[in-house]
Amino acid sequence: MHEMSLADGVRQVIEDSAKANGFTRVKTVWLEIGALAGVEVEALRFCFDAVFKDTLADGARLEIVETPGEGWCQACGKTVAIEQRYDACPLCDGYQVQATGGLELKVKELEVE
Repeated sequence: MHEMSLADGVRQVIEDSAKANGFTRVKTVWLEIGALAGVEVEALRFCFDAVFKDTLADGARLEIVETPGEGWCQACGKTVAIEQRYDACPLCDGYQVQATGGLELKVKELEVE
C-alpha cells in the first residue's frame, strides 16, 4: 500500500517544518487530496496514525480537504469536471481530456504549539 509511504512523506514535511519554524507539537494536520491523486483516503488515515506514533504529531487530528477532478478537453477547448483520469469529456464525449486539477496531495495547513 503506497499510502504508508505517503504518510511517511507527510511526516518528513512536518518534521522539516518543525525544525525550520521551531514548533514542538502538532495538533491538527490538514491535507489537500485531489480526486485524481490515486490516494485511498481511509488507508491514508490508518497509516497516518501508525506513522505518527511517538512523533511530534502523535495524536494529531487529520483533516482531509478533497478537491474535485478537472480536465481540459482538447476537442472542444473547455475545462470540465472529471471523476477519473481518462474519462470522456462530458460535453463532447471526446477522449482527449488532459487532467488539470484534483491531482494534488499536499500539506495545506498545520495547527501547532
